Amino acid sequence: MSLQELDPKGLIRESYRIEGITSGECRSIFLDWALSIPMDHDNKSAIESLLEHYAPENAEHPMTEVLNQGLISMTSPRRRGGWRSRERN
Repeated sequence: MSLQELDPKGLIRESYRIEGITSGECRSIFLDWALSIPMDHDNKSAIESLLEHYAPENAEHPMTEVLNQGLISMTSPRRRGGWRSRERN
């Protein structure tokens, strides 16, 4: 899969270009990116591909840290909360 397909809005690419970007801002961008990729895409392999492309030259960048965290903790998005998840009597 191409980088254009992995990051169609260019959110991850642009985050690496922003000087002085913080981890919090990178987390926000990552969330926006994660919500914009199609549900049928494998999130783990998408993050791995992004890291493979960006991390070698940006090892200390906050987005690299966020992507690594996402790789560890991200699974396919699931609905949590709402009336369906509450116990019923």
